[in-house]
Amino acid sequence: MDWKQLWDIASAPDNVPIVALIPLLAFYIYLAWKQAHANDRLIAQLEGDAAAAKTQYRKTWPFQPGWQKEIHVWPFLLRVEFLAAIIVTIILMIWSITLNAPLEEPANPNLTMNPAKAPWYFLGLQEMLVYFDPWIAGVVMPTLIIIGLMVIPYIDTNPLGSGYYTWKQRKFAIGTFLFGFIVLWVSMIIIGTFIRGPGWQWFWPGQTWDHNRLIYEVNRDLPDLFGITSNWAKAIFGAAVVGGFYGLGGFALHAFFRRYNPKDYKRMSLLQYSIMFFFVLTMLALPIKMLLRLLFHIKYVWITPWFNV
Repeated sequence: MDWKQLWDIASAPDNVPIVALIPLLAFYIYLAWKQAHANDRLIAQLEGDAAAAKTQYRKTWPFQPGWQKEIHVWPFLLRVEFLAAIIVTIILMIWSITLNAPLEEPANPNLTMNPAKAPWYFLGLQEMLVYFDPWIAGVVMPTLIIIGLMVIPYIDTNPLGSGYYTWKQRKFAIGTFLFGFIVLWVSMIIIGTFIRGPGWQWFWPGQTWDHNRLIYEVNRDLPDLFGITSNWAKAIFGAAVVGGFYGLGGFALHAFFRRYNPKDYKRMSLLQYSIMFFFVLTMLALPIKMLLRLLFHIKYVWITPWFNV
């Protein structure tokens, strides 16, 4: 197992941000979780003490010893921001001195890179191209991401938990964000950086990137497994499978959401509920499609003359 090659990949100047991303992401998730857990305990404490909850402890007397009576921009916020700006500036200066910019020689059409990888912030899109048509992976999916972020304030109208971290009051919102950001984006960046080697083939960490490696894998479409050969039959079969996924998945999510998040269920209208389920199921469809390709070599599920899914 070539661990030296893994170190060469991880220490490459253009991969340093991805290596730094992993511990920083873990730290800030832990920090946010710690603050959310502390706020959850405080909320539970105030719910059990009605007198303390009515005192507006932040403006009159500190609710706990050591707390400030009021939080001002100066000196609290500006002091922290100023120190953070200095630290980040020092880090960037040391970074620029110790690591060379990842610039390469002029492009040569007779000698292309293998693997040819996009910048780290586009590796997620490049990995999605393995599982979807280019216009779906490059246009439709990013558009759904942008629209999904835009409609979140209109779908999640829960007034609780605004302005402070709390897991108890924002389970669905926080859980959905973590799934979308970590599972659907950060994980694909890591796969594209450390797993995808020459020919965009799958190499586990420690495996040597062999440029002469050949993999004889036959990718088949889902209708081919059932002996469907007609193009129209494939389109109808794929539409039924995709429709069944959204239908059965919607019923499963409905039962789960109604049981474990009844307050948000009662607060949402039918339109909000439908839009939310569409985006959640679309998010789940990406890892399902990836598993179908990686484990069962299924290329497409829905085949039409215009698009393939």
